[in-house]
Amino acid sequence: MPANPLGVALRKRRAGHHTLVWAHPDLPAPENFTLTSPAFDHGAPIPEKHRGRVFGANISPALNWTRPPAGTVELMLIVQDPDVPFRKPATHALTLGIAPPLSGIPENALANPSPIPGIRHGKGPLGRRGWAGPMPIRSHGPHAYVFQLFALDQAPGLPAGFAFEEAIAAIAGHVIGRARLDGTYEIR
Repeated sequence: MPANPLGVALRKRRAGHHTLVWAHPDLPAPENFTLTSPAFDHGAPIPEKHRGRVFGANISPALNWTRPPAGTVELMLIVQDPDVPFRKPATHALTLGIAPPLSGIPENALANPSPIPGIRHGKGPLGRRGWAGPMPIRSHGPHAYVFQLFALDQAPGLPAGFAFEEAIAAIAGHVIGRARLDGTYEIR
């Protein structure tokens, strides 16, 4: 298949890792636990099975983590793509209500509704809730998908369908730990 001219033209345009929630100045916290996936290693390609729903099954990968810091009341997961050709990263998951005693979530647990009790999804930029798998522009080059897990000392108390900005405002000053896992995806 020939290269997509739009993807080629936009190759150097990227939001950048500095636009991730991870870099948000109101959310500093130590990296004091780890996040992994049995589906892919840190920095490695995310399997096709987890690709976005237009072309694939759109199944979220299983995730595992070590014990979050003492005092954690709730976990929040945000998955973002900082390689989109926009000013802000694309949000692929925005999830609250993950119970601290869990050591992970199974494959497709980020579906809407989630099979995990208590999990609530916020709205992504397109108004979608739950997992939205990788769907980069063909020929744009590899995209990073950054899974960011935040340990909170207070439950934000937001209802399902909350907006991204509401979530960030609600967790500011309450992040006591964080963990990160990066995967990649590319459509040539």
